[in-house]
Amino acid sequence: MAFKIYTKTGDKGSTSLIGGVRVPKNHIRIEAYGTVDELNSYIGVVSDSLQQTELKEWLREIQDRLFTIGSVLATNPDKEVKMKLPDLHDADIEWLEQRIDKMNEVLPEMRSFILPGGHLAASHTHVARCICRRAERLSVGMAEQQTYVPELVIKYLNRLSDFLFVLSRYIAHLHGAAEIPWRARVS
Repeated sequence: MAFKIYTKTGDKGSTSLIGGVRVPKNHIRIEAYGTVDELNSYIGVVSDSLQQTELKEWLREIQDRLFTIGSVLATNPDKEVKMKLPDLHDADIEWLEQRIDKMNEVLPEMRSFILPGGHLAASHTHVARCICRRAERLSVGMAEQQTYVPELVIKYLNRLSDFLFVLSRYIAHLHGAAEIPWRARVS
């Protein structure tokens, strides 16, 4: 028999964390890993809008790390978990930084804020960046509420949003799209 996708256990508005503890579906931990899942899905949209194999491979690596972060955030830190979960490493952040540096080598210096746009894939990447910032804010909120979240998760999400910003510029650059500088109206 095939695995059933519905369990009916969440019909009353609660869900289980890894470790078995039930929490309301609007618990900050659920909001955080749900937003990471949303980000992962949207990075799939970004990838599907690109032709460059290297960029698609980078995004696949990031999607894998986001599944790792989702599993970390979905785990009750007060319960011992019997299954082996993937983990995040400082090297994952260094990997992002190396790619940011590589892209920045060919990008023009920024002289003003830029408006999202110029190319559809770049615009999608800006949306992913905004979702990433929300996941980061929720993770910081968890930490402020003394709800355990590893510092490495927050650091990774912070660096990932930087990566996505630079990637949006890089995508525009690869497609010959002009960046749109923000001109503040002061009247």
